[in-house]
Amino acid sequence: MKVLQFTVPVALDKSIIVQKDVLPFFYPHLHRHQEVQLTWVQQGEGTLVADNNMHAFRPSDIFWLGANQPHIFKSDPSYFAPRNRKKIMALVIFFNPDGNLASLFNLPEMKPLKNFVQQQQCGFKVPSLQTPDISAQMLRISNSNGPEQLMHFVELLRLLSGYTDISPLATVNKKVTVSDHDGIRIGNIYNYIMHNYEHPITLEDAASQVHMTPHAFCRFFKKHTLHTFVSFLNEVRINEACKKLTDGNYDNIATVAYTSGFNSITNFNRVFKSVTGKSPSEYLNSYFQHVEKTN
Repeated sequence: MKVLQFTVPVALDKSIIVQKDVLPFFYPHLHRHQEVQLTWVQQGEGTLVADNNMHAFRPSDIFWLGANQPHIFKSDPSYFAPRNRKKIMALVIFFNPDGNLASLFNLPEMKPLKNFVQQQQCGFKVPSLQTPDISAQMLRISNSNGPEQLMHFVELLRLLSGYTDISPLATVNKKVTVSDHDGIRIGNIYNYIMHNYEHPITLEDAASQVHMTPHAFCRFFKKHTLHTFVSFLNEVRINEACKKLTDGNYDNIATVAYTSGFNSITNFNRVFKSVTGKSPSEYLNSYFQHVEKTN
């Protein structure tokens, strides 16, 4: 698993690529590509890693990923279980504003939309209130061809550019340059943590995955992710805890803490607040208030 410079297959007669995925799980490699990517998760759950940040994803979520933004939609571990019959479904739109569409974006009338695309290099999640409109517009693009598809695409950008309540998926101000060799190592670490977060993981355990000493590993990980190993592991665990809490499939908060990799409820509450800014109960109240507003 590495930061692959992925090549999106482009038909000779297409400037906008529409891809419909129905698979056992999402593409399992950390990768990047020249195209901007808009992904509508229709079925599936997991964690999106974009640059140095993590976000839970569920059905109906829509994410914008900037050109050359390293990312991976990591399906939940249950999708990799033996004899699992789960499937993921997604509608994905790719476009390269510097490729075939460059002449379109260079038109004077397109300047506001070009600026919008250039400003979204860190990606964003479409606000839940707007997902019905954006998913409907994505379907119009998927179901059309030629000039009609291009007009629907411009309308999609116009809708997205009008939202003022979007926040970036990644918080870094500079892009972290990662070679293929280092990307393999980072990908292996991500993969190891996401599959083992519920178990005790030591610094030595993580370092051994990439055949490094703990000291060298700490410097390497911080340089390429802008996280310490402990802060990254804590974010993965809290991200999983948030999914468990909002899904409602748990006996009590202590159960969520222990199944997310924490060995004490006190430590869980402390780390939860440091990562989310809220206690678990405050987070739940805030989440369900938001759900009520969007329904």
